[in-house]
Amino acid sequence: MIKKCLGCGVELQDNNILLDGYTSSLSNDFCMRCFKMRNYGDYEFVYKSNKEYLQILKNVGKTTSLVLFVIDLVNIPRNLGETLSYFKNNNVVLVLNKRDALPYSLSDDKISSYFDEISDNVKDVVIISTKNNYNLDTLMDIISLYKTDNVFVVGSTNAGKSSLINKMVDNYSLEKSSITISPMPSTTLSDIKIKMKDFTLIDTPGFVDDGSIFNFLDIDKIKKIQVKKEIKPRTYQIKNGESLIIDDFLRIDYTGEYNSFTLFISNDLNVKRVRSKKNGVLKDLAFRELKFKFKEDIVINGLGFIKTMYEGDVVIYCNKDIEIYNRKSLI
Repeated sequence: MIKKCLGCGVELQDNNILLDGYTSSLSNDFCMRCFKMRNYGDYEFVYKSNKEYLQILKNVGKTTSLVLFVIDLVNIPRNLGETLSYFKNNNVVLVLNKRDALPYSLSDDKISSYFDEISDNVKDVVIISTKNNYNLDTLMDIISLYKTDNVFVVGSTNAGKSSLINKMVDNYSLEKSSITISPMPSTTLSDIKIKMKDFTLIDTPGFVDDGSIFNFLDIDKIKKIQVKKEIKPRTYQIKNGESLIIDDFLRIDYTGEYNSFTLFISNDLNVKRVRSKKNGVLKDLAFRELKFKFKEDIVINGLGFIKTMYEGDVVIYCNKDIEIYNRKSLI
């Protein structure tokens, strides 16, 4: 009989300590990786191919089950519409998580309107915070409208899928969830089924975004860039020849006439405004040029986003593999 880890869903094995799912005894409920994370905060990165994730999406799309698509509001996936195309047979609810990270002055209606007309099969949009228990009752009411025997929870790594399931189980079930949560990508390695009163929640591994800054940092830096509480936006009036240096991750040289940049990133990150010609910090990193239009965001995948006021041009220095692009302004 196959036994799976209660924390990450991987099949348990006691043959090879170097492979996923290793445990010293098959009588244990958790693999060694989950045990270390849960008890010692000893985080271990595991890279999972997105081919596996896409196959999971295809399998979900072959069903008619309800899909909860969990989205981190600070790091909205660029390919959202493309991913939703896998679920043509499913009713989909967009679950916009981490509401606690965005300023409370921003209305929920403003946030949800950004996702209008994304896909025909998106039946509802709900804004939540698992951290603050915000709108979880509303989410449960929506699930009851479209409920199927199985309810799949999908989304990118670190969107908060497992945290959401744990909170739902704590709030609405007599069962106890043991899903492992951590700041590291790819914590959940395989499907995990959790029995609720009227349906079964199925947690799935998250899509690993190859362009995310998370892939290039150690655990201490990952903790630093993660948003832990309401972002305090920092606004800078930028002139030609000025630069913004964000900690030791990123440098932005502005080459336009004048603009206003508002940063929505972790409050723990240090930001400096300097004169470009007098300061060479981070100029040894790879650079790229980016043009943006009126009221667009500059998105640094995994780090957050910068709201701009006017159209302009920037030169950005950072790790060459981090994805950076512009989009319609969220706020």
